[in-house]
Amino acid sequence: MKNAEEINSALEAYADMVRRICFVHLKNRDDTEDVFQTVFLKYMLYEDSFESSEHEKAWFARVTINACKDMLRYFSRRKWVPLDVIAEEGEALDDTMEGILEVVLNLPEKYRNVIYLYYYEGYSAAEIAGILGRKENTIYTWLARAKTLLREKLGGDWA
Repeated sequence: MKNAEEINSALEAYADMVRRICFVHLKNRDDTEDVFQTVFLKYMLYEDSFESSEHEKAWFARVTINACKDMLRYFSRRKWVPLDVIAEEGEALDDTMEGILEVVLNLPEKYRNVIYLYYYEGYSAAEIAGILGRKENTIYTWLARAKTLLREKLGGDWA
């Protein structure tokens, strides 16, 4: 079990990332907070040590994505949320995302995950492959397809 200092340090370092991942998946503040608490409870009970801070960050991203998927799988949830509801709760997201929020939220889940991890968390394709348990070339393909979809929907030369 982690001590209070380790938990506070992790909260400072990863709380925003965990909330953003949750909000992008769940599109609901209450569910986001539930998963947020679940993720940090799992961290508190996690007995092993991390190889590096990057390993720890990847662990948080993977556990958060899995917890969101679990919540969506086990509870009958609607698959969409009106954009006005997302706009009201958009404070959980950075201001820079507002312009492309609608299009990114409408991407298929696999594309949404790689776009988020690549552009917002700064992971390389190789690191994303490790986090998602896919081959590196698959990640490159998903990134290319996601960029194409974004270009089509947003117009212009995106990414």
